[in-house]
Amino acid sequence: MIRLIPFFCLALTFAGPALAERITVFAAASLRGVLEEVADLSDDGVALSYGGSGTMARQTAAGAPVDVIVLASPLWMTWLAEQGVDGAADAVSVARNTLVVVGAPGAAPLSGAEDLLPRLQGRRLAMGQRDAVPAGAYAQTWLRAVNRWDALQAHLAETDNVRAALALVARGEAPLGVVYATDAAAEPRVSVLYQVDEALSGPITYPAAALRPDGRPFLRVLQSPEARAVFARHGFRAP
Repeated sequence: MIRLIPFFCLALTFAGPALAERITVFAAASLRGVLEEVADLSDDGVALSYGGSGTMARQTAAGAPVDVIVLASPLWMTWLAEQGVDGAADAVSVARNTLVVVGAPGAAPLSGAEDLLPRLQGRRLAMGQRDAVPAGAYAQTWLRAVNRWDALQAHLAETDNVRAALALVARGEAPLGVVYATDAAAEPRVSVLYQVDEALSGPITYPAAALRPDGRPFLRVLQSPEARAVFARHGFRAP
């Protein structure tokens, strides 16, 4: 059985007895949807909480009771290990992703990053916060690599997780957004206008770690062939 935990009420939810026999999983927002299916493969009850990887990592380091954490960047997992969080140093990669630029359905494709500023027409490019959300950091790496970062800095709408950036485009509040390919595939109100070269964004991997003994069985589930098949159905690449 799966239970989703709203991030803003974590302290209250964890205090309740209903979760006493569950394992708690903190996960990057871009894993929403796929992890529910993976959790169905587990013999344990799984309580899932989603957010930006930086937010999830900071809450974990601050003492949130987490059994397994799955992030969208090895940098945040390394940071957890540096904070002395047990298990973080033994993280394993469970999936990979790529970046895309999305816009409204029917919008003309982009030929490259040089098309972004003209296409914005004075509006904002949606992306995750570069200092806390891995998708935002990967987007910044790409835009720096193609010498477009300085020109676009004043035209950004940075969000606290990648799904929030996707939602801005889906609702028409931003004309373009930089998100993961799997996010774009899950949202029918956007279309992919450009595929970012992984060589320019850097490899996008999802490290997972069991931070408590109770989380080790679920970490094994995440690495199973059955879980790999679920990730693949959602558009993720094998680690």
